[in-house]
Amino acid sequence: MTDPLDMRGRSVVVTGGGRGVGRGIATRFLECGADVIVCGRNEPDALPAAEGRKALFTPADVREVEQIERVVSFTLERFGRLDVLVNNAGGAPEAAAATASPRFHESILRLNLIAPIHFSQKANAVMQEQSEGGVIINISSISAIRPSPGTAVYSAAKAGLLQLTRSLAVEWAPKVRVVAVTAGMIETELSELHYGDAEGIAAVGRTVPLGRLGQPADVGDACVFLASPLASYVSGASLLMDGGGEAPAFLGAANRAKD
Repeated sequence: MTDPLDMRGRSVVVTGGGRGVGRGIATRFLECGADVIVCGRNEPDALPAAEGRKALFTPADVREVEQIERVVSFTLERFGRLDVLVNNAGGAPEAAAATASPRFHESILRLNLIAPIHFSQKANAVMQEQSEGGVIINISSISAIRPSPGTAVYSAAKAGLLQLTRSLAVEWAPKVRVVAVTAGMIETELSELHYGDAEGIAAVGRTVPLGRLGQPADVGDACVFLASPLASYVSGASLLMDGGGEAPAFLGAANRAKD
């Protein structure tokens, strides 16, 4: 019986794949046998590796269309095909929406929404010419579906990414599937900036029904599934992975009132 998670012979591009969630995604695809290219503005000290194989790196600022085109060309030169694109690069520092500059807001939108639009467009052009088509996976955030004070524009961009996923899935079917992962709180090397030290991270994890923050490998597992034949009838959808979400605030308030 053929293993549906066997990715040998498939080429995968992961934007922002050198660290954090992107690194977890790249590593998981390598473990499943895929040829992986990661891109970013700076090459990481160590590239994602698994099973004695490493990802390839090519520099790119995904906010620039010409640099996106170079990543696609590099992928085709090395592997002759592009089977999976993971639009992972993104993020935003905390900033008050009332006082942040127009340039700041525009930069957040460019990275988290405009860049995935452009990269998806370039990848689709290649995938439509391949007999097996391809899969585009957009990494969204729980911020897209709940209030996100301090990162309002980021949350709006990630919400836009979900709608982009739904629309492109219709436009580009049946050759290309477009899907999304809506990730909850994920523990990365930057978690201390948001949640404090290890004790703070553990405390935040206890607020999640599953009792922990997610790991980059968890997001990688979701991406491998969505790219695999097991998800061959999944398109235009987002996989919500947030460990069960958060307990409603009113329950905590009610319990405290009883004490």
